[in-house]
Amino acid sequence: MSSLNSHTLQRLTAVRRDIHAHPELAFQEIRTADLIADYLRDIDVEVHTGIGGTGVVGVIGDRTRGPVIGLRADMDALPIQETSGRAHASVEPGVMHACGHDGHVAMLLGAAEILSKTINLTGSVALVFQPAEEGAAGAVAMLDDGVIERFGIEEIYGVHNIPGIPAGHFAVRPGTQLASFDHLEITIGAQGAHAMAPHHTGDVIVAGSALVGQLQTIVSRRLDPFVPAVVSITQFLAGETNNVLPPQAVLRGTARCLSADARDEIEGIVGQMCAAVATAHGVSIDLTYERRYPCTVNDPGCAARAAAVASAVAGPEKVDPNTTGILAAEDFSFFLERIPGAYTFIGNGPITDDRGPVHNAAYEFNDDIIGAGSQFLADVALSAITDRPAG
Repeated sequence: MSSLNSHTLQRLTAVRRDIHAHPELAFQEIRTADLIADYLRDIDVEVHTGIGGTGVVGVIGDRTRGPVIGLRADMDALPIQETSGRAHASVEPGVMHACGHDGHVAMLLGAAEILSKTINLTGSVALVFQPAEEGAAGAVAMLDDGVIERFGIEEIYGVHNIPGIPAGHFAVRPGTQLASFDHLEITIGAQGAHAMAPHHTGDVIVAGSALVGQLQTIVSRRLDPFVPAVVSITQFLAGETNNVLPPQAVLRGTARCLSADARDEIEGIVGQMCAAVATAHGVSIDLTYERRYPCTVNDPGCAARAAAVASAVAGPEKVDPNTTGILAAEDFSFFLERIPGAYTFIGNGPITDDRGPVHNAAYEFNDDIIGAGSQFLADVALSAITDRPAG
């Protein structure tokens, strides 16, 4: 089994920082996709572009000789203004890689380096570089474009950096690893009136405030307390001046949980609460409850494989094989609804003032974990090829 030498790690770090300096939002990853395709061609990997929009797939090995295992990395950035001041900071105003997708690309390219040098590969690996993970469901676009059928992918793995876990440590669990993600938009309507005469209209601000308070009781009073969940209202838009009761208020927010049953329950309760508040306050309420990403559910056998491989790469003392699921969401979940696989966390190191959490303007991917992440991805694919019969 080959591993990455210092020269290759330096090259991958340079690539990661180049991508970081030139971030691209969902389905706009043209420069990033070109860079990935050029890198793969340079190491003699078969390349397919334009899949699901800007997606790239590299193929290593011969799928006629054995199973096809998928490895996936996301490559889009976020609409955040970077504040790091680093030499490789984003040059795009209001856009940055604040979740480490630049690092995920580097790790998958590192896995490609390792796998491309593997002799007598008795199967093949599909390297899936996916656009638009951040809320735009790029996984669905690739699936709709036939990525599984076209390349015959039978099993798939991904990895995500997590600040707060020691650098190079791994965490994975069987079952639900990440939460479902749903979007709420609630429009409250009334006639509107002068602020001196509130009895002439329903008050959309009072009704909205009551509804926000009610929604906070879903997790604390209506759900099983052993099911992790959260309902958060993140926008409350109403009014333009201080002497008018506005005719409309709009609330927006998100609901997340680690249970498909609880997801159904939350949607139902939100609807009930909207109807009750509308009646109590004499307003109209229109609810749009949009299901975005399902729970990310690891196949038990694949999660066990990922934990075993991580133990071999990092040492068993650096692997949590039954980590607690978290309420972040991932569209990798759509792959796992179709085929077996597992999603694994890799530690990015401590959160500090100059190295923030994900989705933070001070976030920075830790280049020191590129080697471990690359090795993990390559080794988990090789393990799956060895153990899985040809499909």
